Amino acid sequence: MIRFSLIPWEYGVRNLFRRPLRTLLTLTGLTTVIVLVFIVVGFIRGLEHSLSASGDPDVAILFSLGMGENLEYSSIPMRTSELVSASVGGIKEFHGRKYASPELYLGTQITLPEQERTAMGLVRGVTPAILLVRRKVELESGRWPEPGEVLIGQLVATKLGLSPEQLRTGQAIELEGRSWKISGTFSAGGSAFESEIWCRLDELQQAMKRQDLSLVAVTLDSPDVYPDLDLFCKERLDLELQSVREVSYYQGLKKDYGPIRMLAWLIVFLVSGAGVFAGLNTLYGAVVGRTSELSMLQTLGFVRRAIVISLIQEGILLSTAASLIAALIAVLLINGVAVRFTMGAFSLQIDTVSLLIGSGVGILLGLLGAIPPALRALRLPIVDGLKSV
Repeated sequence: MIRFSLIPWEYGVRNLFRRPLRTLLTLTGLTTVIVLVFIVVGFIRGLEHSLSASGDPDVAILFSLGMGENLEYSSIPMRTSELVSASVGGIKEFHGRKYASPELYLGTQITLPEQERTAMGLVRGVTPAILLVRRKVELESGRWPEPGEVLIGQLVATKLGLSPEQLRTGQAIELEGRSWKISGTFSAGGSAFESEIWCRLDELQQAMKRQDLSLVAVTLDSPDVYPDLDLFCKERLDLELQSVREVSYYQGLKKDYGPIRMLAWLIVFLVSGAGVFAGLNTLYGAVVGRTSELSMLQTLGFVRRAIVISLIQEGILLSTAASLIAALIAVLLINGVAVRFTMGAFSLQIDTVSLLIGSGVGILLGLLGAIPPALRALRLPIVDGLKSV
């Protein structure tokens, strides 16, 4: 129980407006630091969301044995899709059509003739069956590609370092020595597929002079059917197949990006540390300039603990205001911004977790930045403090 009189709450609030320039500079500095924290946390959350959204618990992937997680290097026979559909029970079916999608996946150079610019892109040769397996895919504009056409994800422009206007429907791109017309764009619930270019499987095989596949994705009636699919891969040694649940595949990718996430959290720590030191420097100047005022408060009967609490209150009020401003900036300007990455592209995610972390760091900056200068100023004897008037 507190046995001393606290300084009125209004006193700390009024002090913030008594020195508007210093308060504004401190508020600007704290807001900048917290916005940087929001950007890094949004990067981490966006990467995690992209990988999590890419996996479907009912989907399994079959690809070449010994390829690990490198689907672009996988090569399996063209007949694999039909063999799996006919041999494995429990594959989802609609009006006699199996949910099995044969796909050819690779990274290749993409050229825009009009821009004379080349960049590495991700291309997937598909059939209409992919829409049965990839249930999050939605056509945003245009239509399904006809011969000589491609369908692009809504983050392809970011992946290639271009603006969306440069890859609008009707534009032409070059890949594998051929010109392709963009027939439309699609979204996929924020998954990694949004960074890909899709074209007809047979045409991509012709362009690459290949007759094989990279993988076959199948939708199972339930996750319990997966052991039957895995057994098929182990029994058909001639096909040299391995299977993995799609969720497990992207969980493995998430583990591979673990060091990058750790580096991002380290950046959050370093940025926060810089913010603490900047806040200490500013608040030291503010408190030292009020030495006589603080000594007068002690003369009026307020104990040092009450004065320290009042100074901490000012720091937390300032940091809370900065956190609210930074959160508003993050939600309006940062959330959904697309960024390039090795796996393609993804959008920064300023979700509830990001807001809690960023705002929590901001308030902590105000707390840690206010305590040391407050304790230092109150170590000065009252008589010496009054003489500084």
